[in-house]
Amino acid sequence: MSLDKVIAISGKPGIYALKAQTRGGFLTESLLDGKKLSVGLRHNVSVLSEIAIYTTTAEMPLREVFEKIKEKENGGEAISHKASKDELEEYFFNLIPDYDEDRVYASDIKKVVQWYNILQRKGMMDFSETTSEEEE
Repeated sequence: MSLDKVIAISGKPGIYALKAQTRGGFLTESLLDGKKLSVGLRHNVSVLSEIAIYTTTAEMPLREVFEKIKEKENGGEAISHKASKDELEEYFFNLIPDYDEDRVYASDIKKVVQWYNILQRKGMMDFSETTSEEEE
């Protein structure tokens, strides 16, 4: 499953896989506990493939950040998202030395690390960019 089918829902923990479209939104499945959730159009939703991290030169797509974590950890789990703010910032600085410290908060780093670990546990480690031709 590509990152195009994985979403974060504001106010809900973890990340979700898109399963089906409904009349008033869509049906998702939590990648944390497997529970199904109907998401209405009023929810603030972010598709992981559309998220980027600010650097001092440009924006780095989240999939590239996940690739860097995957390379650093040899496909294993990253640091715990419950680590201290300083540990998380140091870990992220070692991954992306030019990340914009003024616009990327510790809470953002925590989410990225948590999302990576969820995807890693689910075996969803293909972060390559997919096109509609490849999906067909």
